[in-house]
Amino acid sequence: MSGVLRRLIAIVAALVLFAEACGVVLVNWVLGLVARNQHMSMAGVDPHAISVGAWIAGGLFGLFLVLCGILLLVIGIRDRTLGRFARITLIVCAVVHAVLGAFTVGLVGWQAFAVLMVVLALLVFVLVAYARERPAPEVEPGPEDGPPGAASGAPAAA
Repeated sequence: MSGVLRRLIAIVAALVLFAEACGVVLVNWVLGLVARNQHMSMAGVDPHAISVGAWIAGGLFGLFLVLCGILLLVIGIRDRTLGRFARITLIVCAVVHAVLGAFTVGLVGWQAFAVLMVVLALLVFVLVAYARERPAPEVEPGPEDGPPGAASGAPAAA
């Protein structure tokens, strides 16, 4: 696979995650406003706590998506994989998208599911395309690794 295609997909995935972060923050901000203005309470929890909780959750998830987008952007610009932390962070992001996709089918619909699966596919593609290749272990031939039939102790056919 060409390096240009890998880089392009990593940069596109980064831009998609930046847009998704903006959307998540916006949706949670609106949900917080609605909970505050409607004085919504769940199990006796203060409406102010619910709205602040929605804003904090949206901000934290948005920051996580921005972090993942920055990691993807760095991968795309450098055209080489990052360290263990970056790989683990992107794997967690992919798992979160898979789980959210499963919930989204029932709650929002198939279009939102398709969008989340496209983002998941981009993440998985980048993780696979930039996987570190491990060199094959070199095996030195020993006395038992001679020609066929020699190691079994059977006489060689003439």
